[in-house]
Amino acid sequence: MLPLILPTAVAAEECFDDPPGTVLFPEEEACLVRAVDKRRREFTTVRRCARLALGRLGVAPAPLVPGERGAPSWPAQVVGSMTHCVGYRAAAVAPASRMWTIGIDAEPAEELPEGVLDSISSADERAHLAALARLRPEVPWERLLFSAKESVYKAWFPLTHRWLGFEEAEVEFDAAAGAFRARILAEDRPVDVFAGRWTIASGIAATAIAVPRTH
Repeated sequence: MLPLILPTAVAAEECFDDPPGTVLFPEEEACLVRAVDKRRREFTTVRRCARLALGRLGVAPAPLVPGERGAPSWPAQVVGSMTHCVGYRAAAVAPASRMWTIGIDAEPAEELPEGVLDSISSADERAHLAALARLRPEVPWERLLFSAKESVYKAWFPLTHRWLGFEEAEVEFDAAAGAFRARILAEDRPVDVFAGRWTIASGIAATAIAVPRTH
């Protein structure tokens, strides 16, 4: 699912359950001292996905501990992103020599809780979603917008190490092409626009951004 919306230079692995037998590094276990079972399963399986993806790049297994603002600490010369939601975990990585940044996100393909849309979108974005809903009513556009903005943030943070609010990215979807563009409104930005792709399958709405080093 997610590999279909990422460039071939990106190694992506995904999982729809939590296979037993995944062993964490001690440094990773230390992050789970107070974790509930749900958190432990998500944390463990998404790192299984990450290690499988890294293995496809020839990178040996290593601890992947949360760093600043919870962003994964990737091995040297690797860029990547992780995501997990109910029934889905995934990771995407690439050589830093090939990709500048990666951001992926997955969400349940269902409506957002009441009141959330207003807090994450502009009036223009809400009008855009309403038009899309008339064109493709089967797509959960509000949830897809949330996912796209999460992918934007995950692609933004490694470049800046700064917060990016929902109001600082304006997203426009291409319903026919399965693509989107996110215009960055923050000051002192290293990029004006992120281009990404989206898909919906198996009850999951997923978005992905991968910016080539030549960008």
